[in-house]
Amino acid sequence: MRRDPRQLVRLLAFARPYRWVFVVGVVATLVSSGLNLVFPALFGRLIDASFLRVGSTDTSQLDRTVVALLGIFALSALFGAAQSFLLSRVGAGVVADLRRAVFAHLLTLSPRFFGEHKTGDLTSRLTSDVGTVQTVTSTALAQLAAQSVSLVGAVVLLVTTSPRLSLLTLAVIPLVIGTAVTIGRRIRRVSREVQDAVAGANASAEEAISGVRVVQSFTAEGVEEGRYGQGVTQSFLAALKRARLQALMAGVMSFLTFGALAVVLWYGGRLVMAGSLTPGNLVTFLFYALQVGGTVVALTGVFNQFQEALGASGRIFELLDERSDLPQPAQPAPLARAEGRVSFDGVSFTYDGETEGTRAAVLRDVTLDVPAGQVVALVGPSGAGKTTLVNLIPRFWDVTGGTLRVDGRDVRDYALADLRAQVGLVPQETLLFSGSIRENILYGRPGAHPDEVEAAARAANAHEFISAFPHGYDTVVGERGVKLSGGQRQRVAIARAILKDPRILILDEATSALDNESEALVQAALERLMQGRTTFVIAHRLSTIRNADRILVMDAGRVTEDGTHAQLLAAGGLYRDLYELQFRAEQDAQADLNLTTS
Repeated sequence: MRRDPRQLVRLLAFARPYRWVFVVGVVATLVSSGLNLVFPALFGRLIDASFLRVGSTDTSQLDRTVVALLGIFALSALFGAAQSFLLSRVGAGVVADLRRAVFAHLLTLSPRFFGEHKTGDLTSRLTSDVGTVQTVTSTALAQLAAQSVSLVGAVVLLVTTSPRLSLLTLAVIPLVIGTAVTIGRRIRRVSREVQDAVAGANASAEEAISGVRVVQSFTAEGVEEGRYGQGVTQSFLAALKRARLQALMAGVMSFLTFGALAVVLWYGGRLVMAGSLTPGNLVTFLFYALQVGGTVVALTGVFNQFQEALGASGRIFELLDERSDLPQPAQPAPLARAEGRVSFDGVSFTYDGETEGTRAAVLRDVTLDVPAGQVVALVGPSGAGKTTLVNLIPRFWDVTGGTLRVDGRDVRDYALADLRAQVGLVPQETLLFSGSIRENILYGRPGAHPDEVEAAARAANAHEFISAFPHGYDTVVGERGVKLSGGQRQRVAIARAILKDPRILILDEATSALDNESEALVQAALERLMQGRTTFVIAHRLSTIRNADRILVMDAGRVTEDGTHAQLLAAGGLYRDLYELQFRAEQDAQADLNLTTS
C-alpha cells in the first residue's frame, strides 16, 4: 500500500475531543519519566554512602537517601497510574468514535459498494483493524514523548557522569535505530497482510454462518471448513512472518543493548580500579546506560506499534474515503409529503461490470407514467428487469439513461433521506432484525405510540399471532427473524410498512414463498396497505394481480405490454401465454392433490 504521511494526522484527528485528557496523561507520563531519571543518581549516592564510609557510625546520609528514594518511587507510581488510566480512556474513546464513524459512513454507501465487498471483510475492519490503531492514539504517543525525554535526559546524565564511558554506550545507538527502521518497514507491510488475511477468513465464516442451512442441506461442511481453514492458514503464516521479524528485531536489540552494557561494565570496572571513577558513579552510570538501552528498545517497540497501526488504519481510511455513487444534491428540492406520481422517461440502466468487458443493459428505454394512487403490477420472465425497475425509485441505483421523476421532479433533485421516507418496501425475503417484534415494527417509524404499533399489526393481520406469544410484542424474533414462520415474518414486515405510511409502495413478490393460508392473510393485509398509495407489485402468481389498475409485462428490459388483466388476455401476447401456462400448472397441481387425497 502506498505510504501516506497524512494518514497518521488523520488518525490523530479522532483524538481531538480527548485532547485535554491526553495532555494531562502525557504530562503525568513525562513527570513519571523525569522522576525515573533521578533515582540512579540516588542509588549511586547510596552505594558511596555505604562503601566509602566503612566503619563510620553516621548513617544520616544513608537514611536521607533511602527516604528520598522511597518518595521518588511513590510519586513515580502515582503519576504512572494516572497516565495509564488517562491514556487508556483516550484510546477507548478514540476506538469507539472511529468505529461509529466507519459504521455511519458504511450506511451512506450504495448497494453497488456492498455488492462488491464481502460483509466479513467490512466487519473485520470495524473490529480488529480499529482495535489495532488504539495504541497509536493513546499509549504509543505518550510513550514516544516519555521515552524521548528519558533518552535525552539519560544521555545528558551519562555524559555528565563519565564522558569516556558515554562514548562506548552511545556508539551502539545508531546500530539500534538503523535496525529498527529497516525491520520496522517490513513489519508494517506484513501487518497489512495479516489484517487482509484475517478479514478474508472472517468473510468466509460470515458467509457460511449466515447460510448455514444451505451448507448443511448440501452437506458442504467440509467445503466451508476448508475455505475458512485456508483463510486462517494464510493469516497464521502472515502472523508467523510478522512474529519472526519482531523476534529478529527483539534479539538484535537485546544483543546490542546488553552487549554494550557488558563492555561498559568491563571498562568501568577498570576505571574504578584505577581510581578515576567511584563505585557509586559506576552504578549510577550503569543505571543510566540501562535506561538508554531500555528506552531505545522501547522506542523501537513504539515504532513497531506505529507500523502495525498504520497498516490497519490504511484499510480503515480506504472505507472512509469511499464515496457513494449516488450523489446528493447541493440544494435538495422539498419533499415533505409526496403525492406519489412516478414517471419513467426513456429510462435505461446497466450494472457496470456485470460481465467481463461488457455493459449488459438491464433496462432499455422504459417510458411510462404512473399517476398517484394507481396500483401497477409488473410481470414477466425472470431477468426481465422488474426488480431493477422498482429499485430505481428509492435510488438504490441511479438510471444510466433517461430520467426518473417523482411528483414531476427528477429523483436526483431530492435528498436521499426525503425520497426514501416516501417509499415503503416489502420484499420477498423479509429481513427482520434480532430484537423484539415491537422493535421491528417500530423500524418503520421510531418513536411511534404503542397504540399505533398495535394498530399497524392489526391492519397487517399480525396482532393475533403476536398476542399468542408469552411475551407478546416483546418476543425476540432471533437473527433475521428465524423464530417466526415465513408468513409471520411477512406480516411483521407489512406492519412495519403500514407504520411508516409511505406514499409509494413496492411489493416485490411478497407472497410467492407462502403457503395458501399464509398467503391469504398476507394478501388481505397487503390490500389494506395499498389503499390510497401508488403501488408497484412484482407478482409471481398472476392470480394475485387480477384487480390491479394496470399490468405491465416486461421482457428483456423493456415494457412490451400495458393494460388491465382483461385487456392483456384479449390481446393474446406474452401475458396470456404466462397466464395460461400458470393456470394449467395450478390445475395439474390441484388434480394431483385430489388424486392423492382420494
